[in-house]
Amino acid sequence: MAKKTIAQLDVKGKRVLMRVDFNVPLDSSGHITDDRRIVSALPTIRSIIERGGKAILMSHLGRPKSGPEAKFSLKPAAEHLGRLLKQNVQLAPDCVGPATEALVAQMADGAVLVLENTRFHKGEEKNDPAFAAQLAKLGDVYCNDAFGTAHRQHASTYGVAEILGPGRRVIGFLIEKELKFLGEALDHPNRPFVAILGGAKVSDKIAVIENLLRKADSILIGGAMAYTFFLAQGKSIGQSLAERDKVKLAADLLAKGEGKLVLPTDTVVAAEISDTAITTVVAGNIPDDQQGLDIGPATIADYQRRIRSARTVVWNGPMGVFEKKPFQAGTRAVAESLAEITGHHATTIIGGGDSAAAIEQFGLAAKVTHVSTGGGASLEFLEGRGFPCIDILDTV
Repeated sequence: MAKKTIAQLDVKGKRVLMRVDFNVPLDSSGHITDDRRIVSALPTIRSIIERGGKAILMSHLGRPKSGPEAKFSLKPAAEHLGRLLKQNVQLAPDCVGPATEALVAQMADGAVLVLENTRFHKGEEKNDPAFAAQLAKLGDVYCNDAFGTAHRQHASTYGVAEILGPGRRVIGFLIEKELKFLGEALDHPNRPFVAILGGAKVSDKIAVIENLLRKADSILIGGAMAYTFFLAQGKSIGQSLAERDKVKLAADLLAKGEGKLVLPTDTVVAAEISDTAITTVVAGNIPDDQQGLDIGPATIADYQRRIRSARTVVWNGPMGVFEKKPFQAGTRAVAESLAEITGHHATTIIGGGDSAAAIEQFGLAAKVTHVSTGGGASLEFLEGRGFPCIDILDTV
């Protein structure tokens, strides 16, 4: 069912309690090193304030253990948002309580207030009804635009929506975009539909692989997870990272794959992970003193050929240790191939996390169809799981 969006809600004069994902990376000085998540929320925030609504923004940041911690304050996010919007953005001293309620009561139409980190309260992650009720008091309507946390049933993502009830709970434009691209790719893909899966662990991607085997035409495997599959094929992997307790599982997935699971045919190996590592390329068994750290040139050529013939591509997980120059060729080649086919004949979707970081690093994020803002959320979406935090919101 299509979800009602913020655009379909009359917000003039209303307090719009909006869940955003401002869980942005900070350096040791507290400066934001990647503002994509804040920038991604701008269209929804602007829609609210330009139509005379009052935007009250909720988010978490990091993993505070026992109450407020200065290093997890949303102050840098609030200040950066003010610069992006070119208007004053106030930070509340807390996300609930009399002082915060007073600030909300004083808001003019078109104003923006950022609530302090919701995870400073244990009730957030527990979806505590009393804490959710305190948050709900701050809004007339609720908007969820935090796809990165939409798989977590917390007070700010679920409890508030439950309390405010039907007719007052919608999605923002970012979640609308995520559902459109990820949803259409999985449910109505233009074919051939190629999935590319990398990363370290097969166990992290079991449900994704099983779901995509039913939907994709081929699944290209890279990253350290490939070496668990190599073990299942009886190959030697030297010092390569692998889940030796998941070899039977990998064998079962290969059997289920019926030729859809495509493994690397050659591997870039080295004795160490460093920017100056001496590398060689091996096909077949990896020497005992070496470890596989990227897909090899023959595999790159094969994967590029398959990508270029695709009309829908979903990518989640790097092909190697792309952070180090000797091992970034595979991940870069995938990113460049996706950029090459985008707009010509293909829809290309990057499933958040390390894949999103890689395509940003290579300067190609603007040249693909969609880069998801959700790491874990994207992965669960690819697994075919339902999201209660989205399901509870109003339908059209």
